[in-house]
Amino acid sequence: MDKIRLHRFIILMITIAAVGLIVDSIEEGWEFWVIPILVGGTIGMWVLHFGQYTTRIIRAAIYLGFAIFLALFHGVHESSFNDICSVISLMLVLFALYDRIYVLNIILIEYVFLVVIDFIFVIDPRSVFLDALSVSRFVLQLAIVFSIYLICRISVINRQEQIETLVKKTEDMESNDRDMEDFLSNISHELRTPVNVVNGMSELLIKKDVGAEAYSIKNAGIRLAYQIEDVQDYTECKRDKVILEEEDYMSTSLINDVLTSFRANEYVKDLELVVDLSPEVPSMMRGDIKKLHKIFRHLLENAVKFTKRGGIYVRMYSEKTDYGVNLCIEMSDTGIGMDSKALESISQGMYQANKKRNRSSGGIGLGLFVVYGFAHVMGGFVKIESQKGTGTTVRVTVPQKVVNSEPCLLLSNTFDGNVLFHVRSDKYTTPKIRDFHRHMASNLASGLHVPLYSAENVKDIERLMDKMNVTYIFMGQEEYEENPEYFDELSKGDIVLAVSAGAGFKPNNGSRVMVMQKPLYGYPIVKILNEGLEARYIEFSDSYEIPEFNGVRALVVDDEPMNLVVATGLFKDYKMEIDTALSGQEAIDKFRENEYDIVFMDHMMPEMDGVEAMKLLRKAAKEIGRETFVVALTANAVSGAREMFIKEGFDGFIAKPINTPDLERVMLKLFPRNTVKREGETA
Repeated sequence: MDKIRLHRFIILMITIAAVGLIVDSIEEGWEFWVIPILVGGTIGMWVLHFGQYTTRIIRAAIYLGFAIFLALFHGVHESSFNDICSVISLMLVLFALYDRIYVLNIILIEYVFLVVIDFIFVIDPRSVFLDALSVSRFVLQLAIVFSIYLICRISVINRQEQIETLVKKTEDMESNDRDMEDFLSNISHELRTPVNVVNGMSELLIKKDVGAEAYSIKNAGIRLAYQIEDVQDYTECKRDKVILEEEDYMSTSLINDVLTSFRANEYVKDLELVVDLSPEVPSMMRGDIKKLHKIFRHLLENAVKFTKRGGIYVRMYSEKTDYGVNLCIEMSDTGIGMDSKALESISQGMYQANKKRNRSSGGIGLGLFVVYGFAHVMGGFVKIESQKGTGTTVRVTVPQKVVNSEPCLLLSNTFDGNVLFHVRSDKYTTPKIRDFHRHMASNLASGLHVPLYSAENVKDIERLMDKMNVTYIFMGQEEYEENPEYFDELSKGDIVLAVSAGAGFKPNNGSRVMVMQKPLYGYPIVKILNEGLEARYIEFSDSYEIPEFNGVRALVVDDEPMNLVVATGLFKDYKMEIDTALSGQEAIDKFRENEYDIVFMDHMMPEMDGVEAMKLLRKAAKEIGRETFVVALTANAVSGAREMFIKEGFDGFIAKPINTPDLERVMLKLFPRNTVKREGETA
């Protein structure tokens, strides 16, 4: 029982006693002047309670004092002598709820006081104790009061011991929790630091074109970095310590992450990926983009690991709500599936479909549990449908705020004509893949309000072209390679042809056929529908322009020399002027002697950590009248680290291993557009 309800219950019992005492006073003709005091005291208690005036302890003392007054007034009358035992017993039981021994002692003292007062001033002992029965009755009353006192005392002591034990247990848990947070921070720093060096140095080797081995090293480093994150995420989900880091993001960036992960995955081989992005999804939303990226990554990795033939269908759509939208992420595969027992175990903790040491699927079995944990923290839910041998569908729904409600895929007003999809249904050995493509095409056409027609073969194409104005034809690589001359000739007219093909495919010389890298999905299709043959940068990866920060002077602070080498090599790609420091004190000294636009500060350094160094640097900047940005560049990347660093006074946060999109996002946010030059622009 909480304190407010406890006080309300005690006041209610005292009120009932006061009303009864008022009735007794009237019937017995006791002192009339006491009745207004009883009425006023009762009303005063309720006023104090509902108004929450004074402190809780003072209010409790007032309630006890008023109850003592009631018992005293009742007990000093001869007719109520035999009732004193009952009144005091009820008080002991009632106020034992305060869990204070001294309260019980006060009530017991009042009982002894009343008995003594009654014997001396109120009643004649000779008229009361006339026989052995009266004496035994009085002794029994004493025994009852003292027994109830002892019982209540023991009960209070036990509860106090339980409370002390619980408090100690809570303090121990909080201490262990703090130790675990420190442990995770240290683990994050100690593991991410060498991984940052591995990834960074391999990237530098790749730029020098030293051989394919550098790519293998980099891929291994990326995989290790992901597994470190997975362990941290799993631990935070298990401890309910996940902290959301919300920011504005483009909805299409989620799909780009899926495509990049799929193409980089070493297990994809002949798997087909179909991406169904609903055009109605708002172009910009607000949420934890990093955790959404991880949800996509875990779902995709699990689908790839356990799908040997066929493919994967990724669908992203939204449902409007009062608070924004429910963002729905759906991942279906044609893999091995799961039985009901496996489905039940997923949400309970670690689960991996293949637990043998010689498994080829990889992974450490934490992905789906992390997905459940992230979705729960975001206020969403996860639904899994699966049967053994028939594939799995995982649907994640999370609420998101809408920043820009404009559709993420929007067709130009100048679009005219009809669209053909030329895909042979018999080329897919797995029937579900055919269904995936059909769903994607129909959903895209209905979302864009575009007339779409299916053509199985060249005869169907010619028949439809005779009946209507066909302006665009989309097809697969196999369909083009069956009749390349026909389609090359067709592309020389007014019809725009686009082929969804794998890496390395090129149409014949002289052909105007456009190439879209697999998988086929909404963005490049809309790009071509809007711009026709003038469409460029069909892929996100191609269209992205690397920002340049010409003239930006940066100081990188890290106690690990190799991290400075990595950061220097990476930052120079953005045309920044780089200087380095191996400690916080060296950074402050260099800052006083030189002008820097931005300082990238490591966190865990000996002698002076990054937070302390940042605050001293801010102080030095104020003394010399200079302003600069300070960004935390650290391997301490546990959940909530970004908020912690921002709260401490940093202007931004970048985790190690350095993720270039994170770096660019922070830099573009800090520096005005006129200080940023895009690659390919002239001064």
